Amino acid sequence: MTDLFHQTEGNPEPQNAAGGFFTTRDGKKIRYAVFGAVARPLQGTVVLLTGRNECIEKYFETIRNLADRGFGVAILDWRGQGDSSRLLRNRQRGYVRSFRDYTRDLEQFFEEIVLPDCRGPYYILAHSTGAVIALLASPSMVNRVRRMVLLTPFLEVPDLPVSTATVRRVCAVLCALGLGRLYAALGPRPKTPPSFEENKVTSDPERYRRNVAIYEAWPQLALGGPTIRWLKAAAAAAEAVSDPDFMRRIQVPMLIVAAGADRVVSTKAVEAYARKLRVGSLLMIDGAEHEILQERDLYREQLLAAFDAFIPGTGDAA
Repeated sequence: MTDLFHQTEGNPEPQNAAGGFFTTRDGKKIRYAVFGAVARPLQGTVVLLTGRNECIEKYFETIRNLADRGFGVAILDWRGQGDSSRLLRNRQRGYVRSFRDYTRDLEQFFEEIVLPDCRGPYYILAHSTGAVIALLASPSMVNRVRRMVLLTPFLEVPDLPVSTATVRRVCAVLCALGLGRLYAALGPRPKTPPSFEENKVTSDPERYRRNVAIYEAWPQLALGGPTIRWLKAAAAAAEAVSDPDFMRRIQVPMLIVAAGADRVVSTKAVEAYARKLRVGSLLMIDGAEHEILQERDLYREQLLAAFDAFIPGTGDAA
């Protein structure tokens, strides 16, 4: 057991854990972890990319699932969240200047941690915002990553009355007026977390309460809502990865997974995106909410079965 990670009852640290911090080229401290496989044969390493307002601890169960399949796992807290450096004096405000900052951090993570210390071949499993970062970074991952599994990428909000480009332009005007650090939505983290019935991310009450308990026990890991600057950066990233010329340059084979009952990300946008990719295929998990890896076994097992089928060599180990 290490002092680097924060355990709670029902969410123990996985076996073979190590980690620390690396310093980005612009001076931010990024917390990372690596976990060794517990089964043989060894299958390589999965680089696990979290979504907005998530932390390493939220993925302990998934890390154990992967370790049981013979995979090592490498994971990091994005800048501005989890136990990595926060970017504003008010730690609650979800902020980033540009998603390119995330991709630069990911590339440095590969160069300094994953490639030297983790066994290949390498795969990416990414959720929501992490899936957009993986797409944005995909040109630099061509000779590093064999395959990617991208879950509910944050390309568009459901039933948005305006286009993503309009969101970006409005946020750009507000940023130019000096308002980029203000909340765009949600506001500070509530003192009392939403009840299970109010949540929009999972239909599993036990996993929902487990994840709430992480932030109740360790509030320094949590965030409030996104700022206007973060939303501008997210909209710009979604536009960039949706550009037809960019999509044609994507060469890493990828499985894109949509959640049929997603209320956070537009499932229609995810489906349309996957169909336009030359190297992509689509899996729709009917009935699942946004956080499929935090969902009921009925949905999680469909996802893990698809992962086993898509990632070479996994089927036999599983």
